[in-house]
Amino acid sequence: MTARIIDGTALAKGLRAELALDVRRLTALGRRPGLAAVLVGDDPASQSYVRSKGRACEEAGMLSRTVLLPATTPEVELLALIDQLNVDPEIHGILVQLPLPRQIDTERVLLRVSPMKDVDGFHPINVGRLVLGDPKAFRPATPWGIIQMLLREGIETKGAHAVVLGRSTIVGRPLANLLMQDAPGGNATVTVCHSKTRDLPGVTRTADILIAAIGRPEFVTREMVKPGAVVLDVGINRVDDPSKPKGYRLTGDVAFGPVSEVASAITPVPGGVGPMTIAMVLKNTIQAAEMLG
Repeated sequence: MTARIIDGTALAKGLRAELALDVRRLTALGRRPGLAAVLVGDDPASQSYVRSKGRACEEAGMLSRTVLLPATTPEVELLALIDQLNVDPEIHGILVQLPLPRQIDTERVLLRVSPMKDVDGFHPINVGRLVLGDPKAFRPATPWGIIQMLLREGIETKGAHAVVLGRSTIVGRPLANLLMQDAPGGNATVTVCHSKTRDLPGVTRTADILIAAIGRPEFVTREMVKPGAVVLDVGINRVDDPSKPKGYRLTGDVAFGPVSEVASAITPVPGGVGPMTIAMVLKNTIQAAEMLG
């Protein structure tokens, strides 16, 4: 068996084209969706991600504003900036790129973002709404992107056993909630695995849908996957590789080559879940513009 490749780049392109139509409609009504991204420090990966979000916004016709702050920025200064963005009528979505420098309390910052502009879905109010199945909740971009991938690829979740590797508040937990909800892309039976799970390979081999989000390069091997399973790889890791021009290569949490020989469908890294994450940030910002009026 050779797995079908789920092309996240192509899916995200199609989704962004749909979103551009929504942007034009809202702009005609005087409500051009606006997204503000705040980056504290000069982490290269974070800078690249923020730039990608900015380009995607501009391509869709949205207002994009990026605020770059030095790594030494005091917490009080960042909080004051968020207060300004919370009341800025041009800005409908605010995202603060993580991680933040040590002198800044991440929880305090995330709580300061208005729940109505929290397009990352990290505020406790949105987390609670998500757990309750409230359609007004902002869903975290990566889990929401995964659900959209499953829907757009015609992968049945109803009654399926979905195994999520990783219990982070950014991916694992919200994804498990979305998969079990009585909604499109949901109604699955969900198992969440973590570092304390007993007989992890035994659990993963029962999965109809296996999602890896643990940040360990090529952790999921062929032996851990049931033949015919759908495998979604959230991980993106740098692995030293002297044969590459940059001295490293990017890989996911799944051993792509061997696993693709037994899975029915699989996402690559890069070009899988990542592009959908950015598209869903845009979708959430449009939702915020709709709700804020």
